[in-house]
Amino acid sequence: QVQLVESGGGLVQDGGSLRLSCAASGRSESTYAMGWFRQAPGKEREFVASINWTGASLYYGDFVEGRFTISRDSDENTVYLQMNNLKPEDTAVYYCAANIYGSAYSVYQGEYDYWGQGTQVTVAS
Repeated sequence: QVQLVESGGGLVQDGGSLRLSCAASGRSESTYAMGWFRQAPGKEREFVASINWTGASLYYGDFVEGRFTISRDSDENTVYLQMNNLKPEDTAVYYCAANIYGSAYSVYQGEYDYWGQGTQVTVAS
């Protein structure tokens, strides 16, 4: 019932910044948390950040170390991931996901109900 489309990925230099967007369409009768995950080729998909329905609660993976910020717009139709001080290790496909009835503390892939197609982030040395 919810369709998610990521955008904003690209190629940046070490130390650069990107802002990813995830546009949601369709309706849901339920409130839902939103999350960002990432996956490098041949590696397990990794939790990055999540935000609750109202945007009041946020949670980040340990590797973020203050570099990333997740947010929602006022009508809660779009979620963002602002990424600063990017490192080559951040290179991955980044996915947004919706977790029906979820909280900001949902960190497991299996808890999310809808997924976007992903957007590529590449950080050059």
